[in-house]
This record gives sequence, structure tokens and C-alpha cells, in this order.
Amino acid sequence: MNKRLKRLRAALAEKDIDAIFVTQAANRRYLSGFDGTAGYLIITDKKAILATDSRYWEQAEREAPDFELFKITGNFLEIFPGLVSKYGIKRLGFESDDVSYDIHHILKRELKKKTTAKLIAVSGIVEKIRMIKEPEEIRLMKEAAAITDAAFQNVEKKIRAGMMEKQVAWELEKALHEKGSDGLAFPIIVGSGPNAALPHAKPSDRVINAGEPIVIDMGGRYRGYANDLTRTICAGKADGRLKEVYNVVLKAQTEAISRIRKGMTGAEADNLAREVIRQAGYGEAFGHSLGHGVGLAEHEEPRLSASSKEKLTDGMVFTVEPGVYLPGWGGVRVEDTVVMENGKAMPLNKAGKAGY
Repeated sequence: MNKRLKRLRAALAEKDIDAIFVTQAANRRYLSGFDGTAGYLIITDKKAILATDSRYWEQAEREAPDFELFKITGNFLEIFPGLVSKYGIKRLGFESDDVSYDIHHILKRELKKKTTAKLIAVSGIVEKIRMIKEPEEIRLMKEAAAITDAAFQNVEKKIRAGMMEKQVAWELEKALHEKGSDGLAFPIIVGSGPNAALPHAKPSDRVINAGEPIVIDMGGRYRGYANDLTRTICAGKADGRLKEVYNVVLKAQTEAISRIRKGMTGAEADNLAREVIRQAGYGEAFGHSLGHGVGLAEHEEPRLSASSKEKLTDGMVFTVEPGVYLPGWGGVRVEDTVVMENGKAMPLNKAGKAGY
């Protein structure tokens, strides 16, 4: 944690900010180790304070030993200005992409009563630090990938025509827990037939038919770290159209993973897969970006999109997930979570991919 705080303090100093008020849950956990659902951090150049209430006190003592603890016994936003004054904070950063308008209004009002501190909006300052994963984080993400792979492979062989999408989703959720997942990284997606044309389809009562695409998007967690995996399968024999679309998407994904290199921008990586799909005549059917970062959050930095200027580098973990979606028929997506190592994208997921 000390290394993370050191990096954060250096980033704050560059912006001439005395301290930061951390409210975002994943950032709180990343910086302190505390994974309770209620609490705030105040990080100055010398102090690291974790404020939480009595429900989490023992947990905070155990999980955040490097932090000074402050017990919340009333309305923290009213107590907060006293801490700001105590530590001589004049320029206080707050996570503007997490703090609501109402909370900002209260903070500003209460600070004005007791201090001369100025609130400074900062966006993504901790997320930028989280973007480069440490070796231990990568180890945990490999465990999350192994759990997700095992759960998928366990259920894939049981999927039959006649099952409902909801049944498949429930079997996948049970399998994730049985294989050791802390919980779901995100709600499981199961879209069959025409529903597979919806990138974020919600599992429904629809009965799966033989020969149609079934898009499964799922992810487990291990000690807080997420995985993100998508496979497109078929119950029964795939027809010619499914084979064609699937092979285009698989080629796009395989080519992108094999050609992504350190120093590329997210936009350049996105284009590797997009060009394959475009040349196959399905360019308009690939509407989302190629990928996104994964870590404590299931969607984080970096972004692999047509507008991303972020350069990819070792330690980044992100998805590579091209797709083709044809309304009225269905869709295909193939996704792995990968880690940048030695300048290349190395898949963390090992689950098999259908071959047609």
C-alpha cells in the first residue's frame, strides 16, 4: 500500500493539491486494503486516514493497518471540516466522477463554515495508478480467470436445446461459486438466437433452439479482482451463417491479440480487429469498442476504442472482445482478458473457443 500512496502523493503534488478525499469504493480498497462497503479516505502528503463506522471498525483495523482510523459516530460530512482544518488542508481534491451534486454542495457548505479550504475536482487520478497492475494483482487476476474458465467449461457441456436462457445463467452462477469465485464480476449475459444481437442481453425465459448462436458473457472474482470472458456457442449443429460470422469474429480477436504491442494506442489496437471485420463486410455490425481495462472494477482504464489515445504498456490488463451483431438473426462475440507482458498481449483465459 505504501507504494500506491507514494504514487498518489506524487500525482497530487503535480496538481498542487494538499490532499484528496476518496469516496469511490474500488479506489478506497486499492489504496487502503479495506473492502468494507462504507468509508472514506483522506490522503495528505504525510497522513493516510480511513474513516468508517462501528460496523466495520475491527475489519478496518485488520485490513488497513497502515492507516490512521477515524470512527464515524454522526454525520461525517458535518464532522469532515474539522479534519480538514486539523491537517491544514487548503486545496482539497475530490473524486468528481463519483461525488454527486448534492454531496458536493454539502461539502462546500460545511467547509465554508469552518475552513478556508478550496475543493478541487479531480478525475481518474487514482484510476490512472490502478491501470498498471502489480505482480500480486496479476496473480490474483490469473486465479479469477482460472475460476471463470472452469465454471464456463463445466456448464458448456450441459447446455442443450430446450433450456431457457435464465437456466443457463443460473447454472453458470452456481458454477462460479462452486469453483471458488467471491461473487459475480457483473450480471451474467446469456443471449440466444435474436437476443444474441443485443451486446448486453439479459437472460430471459426464451427457450434456446438448436443451431442458433448463444452468447455467454461472464466473470468471476478472486479476492476482489475480476475476470471477463465471452464465448459464443451453439446447441447442436451450426448452420452456414453462424459458421461464417463466428470465424470472422474469431479471426479478428486472434489477430488483434497476436498483433497488439507495447506503445500502441487503444485506438490502434481497436483498429486491428475492426479492420478484419470491416474487410469481411460486417463493419457496421461491430458497434462497440474492442475492449476495456479490468481489475478491482469490471470496467476500468485503459480503453481500447477508436478514440483512445492511451498507450498500452506492460502491466495493463484489458479485454479483447470483437463482435458482430445482426438484428433479427443474432450475434457473435469472443472475449478474453489479457495482460501486457514483455510488450505483448498474453491471454489470461484458457477456455476453449468453438471451431467451425
